Amino acid sequence: MAYHRYHNINTGIVRIFNTYGPRMRLDDGRAIPNFIQQALNHQKLTIYGDGSQTRSFCFVDDLIDGIIKLLNSEEHNPVNIGNPDEITIKDLAKVVNDVIGNKKGVEFLEGKVAGDDPMRRRPDISRALSILKWEPKLNLHQGLEKTIPYFLEKLKL
Repeated sequence: MAYHRYHNINTGIVRIFNTYGPRMRLDDGRAIPNFIQQALNHQKLTIYGDGSQTRSFCFVDDLIDGIIKLLNSEEHNPVNIGNPDEITIKDLAKVVNDVIGNKKGVEFLEGKVAGDDPMRRRPDISRALSILKWEPKLNLHQGLEKTIPYFLEKLKL
């Protein structure tokens, strides 16, 4: 905003929430790449804590679409771009196992202590809906089906 005000030029500020899709780093350390790799290797999916923490996951194509809409707008204030569909980590693991066909289930490990790791993360995309007429198109299952082939190729499975 300071840059926009000082230079009086068109700027856009996007607040990106959890995004996934092809080309993610295999060693990213986030839930989706970890779960996909474990499921593809027929392992139990490891969940830290009880899995009740929630997240919202946006497929990368939807994110890019939202960013482009913001770039083509006159909006200068921050806009959240993400998927408001909230899911527990425990349910995410079940979805990944179901999509891949992994029958090993999950393993709960002692929760990692992380003071900056909230129990709930869900973007409010009301500004994106009203200003940009944007919302994500793909649900989690559809996005995973587009993501898994990349992991299969990279893992040489």
